[in-house]
Amino acid sequence: MDLHFGDVTDAASLAGIGRDVDVAYYLVHAMGGGSGYAERERAGARNFARAAKREGVSRVVYLGGLGDEAVSEHLRSRHETARILAAEGPPLTYFRAAMVVGAGSESYRTLRYLVGRLPVMIAPSWLRTATQPIGIDATIEYLRRAPEVPESAGREVQIGGPDVLSYSAMLDRMAVALGKRPRRQLPVPLITPWLSALWLGLVTPVDTNVARPLVEGLATATVVTDPSGAEPFGISPESFDEALRRAFAGEEGDRRTPPR
Repeated sequence: MDLHFGDVTDAASLAGIGRDVDVAYYLVHAMGGGSGYAERERAGARNFARAAKREGVSRVVYLGGLGDEAVSEHLRSRHETARILAAEGPPLTYFRAAMVVGAGSESYRTLRYLVGRLPVMIAPSWLRTATQPIGIDATIEYLRRAPEVPESAGREVQIGGPDVLSYSAMLDRMAVALGKRPRRQLPVPLITPWLSALWLGLVTPVDTNVARPLVEGLATATVVTDPSGAEPFGISPESFDEALRRAFAGEEGDRRTPPR
């Protein structure tokens, strides 16, 4: 296997990325770089799509987010990335998911630290928003199978687990899974996304550059509204509780792995 190192915001560095490649996965997000991330994501998607098409890639697979993109710059940027990939590049399989539950997920880590560190927590209104989390194992399996499902070329595929929950309910389930009592939540309905992001930055290790866009997106429901795209895959995602169990096991495995 050959490795090609490039920067999607630098079109010249992408020369050769599609050589002898049938399916390319685009899993690039730029929120960690702070303000201006939406423009960087548009530029990166455009450069990548054009390079993939020019070099004969037959399919691009992208993972974006569920939810109404009109409410949040973060979700809007995800959807705009998909639109550019579809318009400028090879046929696109556009997966859309809410929270992906896995040991390395920023959303999962946020819940994990909130439950682990706070016996009592403020409860902004977004904790009541409905979402449909999906485990990392099922998410990877959808991505893996995309080239094997011809119906997925050129279409949107909404994916989610079997549970539709509020963020408050997920915090309670996280606490139980950790062997703790559900945390008391003090309603603070008027707290702004900016203040929520600052609060998360104080009590969790999540980068505030990532926290604020994430919080802005939590105001909109992120649930599957059209399951038809996922049906040909024949995948039955695990429950939220099982996804949590596997995430905890993944954390333990990471701690046991010696550094190289």
